Amino acid sequence: MPRPSSSLATLRPDLAGSLLAFDVQADQAGFVGLEVMPVLEVARQAGTFGKIEIAGMLQSRSTNRAPGTAYRRGITEFTTDTYACEEHGFEEPVDDREAAMYADYFDAELMAAMRARDAVLRNFEIRVAALAHAISATSPAGTVWSATASATPIANIAAAIKVVRDASGLVPNLLVLTFDAWQNMRDCAEVLDRIKYAGFDDPKKAALNTTVLAQAAGIERIVVAGAMKNTANQADAASLANIWTNTEAVLLRAPKTRDIREACWGRTLHWGEDGSVIGGLVETYRDETVRADIVRCRMDTDEKVLLSGAACRITGVRSS
Repeated sequence: MPRPSSSLATLRPDLAGSLLAFDVQADQAGFVGLEVMPVLEVARQAGTFGKIEIAGMLQSRSTNRAPGTAYRRGITEFTTDTYACEEHGFEEPVDDREAAMYADYFDAELMAAMRARDAVLRNFEIRVAALAHAISATSPAGTVWSATASATPIANIAAAIKVVRDASGLVPNLLVLTFDAWQNMRDCAEVLDRIKYAGFDDPKKAALNTTVLAQAAGIERIVVAGAMKNTANQADAASLANIWTNTEAVLLRAPKTRDIREACWGRTLHWGEDGSVIGGLVETYRDETVRADIVRCRMDTDEKVLLSGAACRITGVRSS
């Protein structure tokens, strides 16, 4: 059956609001894609934009001025790049009969909205992770972090910071760890010693949150990528795997402003003129051929790497 246009669909802010309040999926807190590639709204679905290369930004210039003379001027050259936002969406039917049968147990529309939104956001996370794990610059850990007595995650991070700074002139400000690598890092003797000497006499593991570890490692922020995916076919038994590669940590420069010219590793370009919203627009329409209300979630984005040198992968943080 042909799908209706957006004009025939009914926006469902009530469902979207319930999803946010309900915290949707148990592991959604592990979605870090929007922190790695923060959103920048764009006015058109596709287009060309200018960006300043690092060479131009860091070029030394003469600034001396003699009395009565004009100030020196320079023209910062831009290079051009392109983007094209792509719509991603998923639909879940709410069958009339099933909705009536299970009305006393759960809200069928809310459950359908949760599943549709999960499909959109989980695939967004997969796309961002794929870009991050394709970063060419690497810095080996040497010793896996699970060898907590001898591993040196703080030294590994410092070495990767130097790789990024030497390549881009930027100091990275975000470290992405998988849940397992995060647990290993919290147990490392090097980390615990650094925290003790920073003023904690007896650091308890429960208190070692991302803020504390980021301070110990000399990085602004650490985020834990905890989301997982099922790599098996739908009809087979589930085979779960981390979305972010468990053997690597990713260090990068994330933007702090909405200025497209700010040097950073990448951004999520979002086009909202067709109704899309970050986090997924939830809407419904009726399909009488199957006697069901169809719940749809959609989002229109392009995940764009802007400065490849502003990131580095720390390899070998875990054996698997």
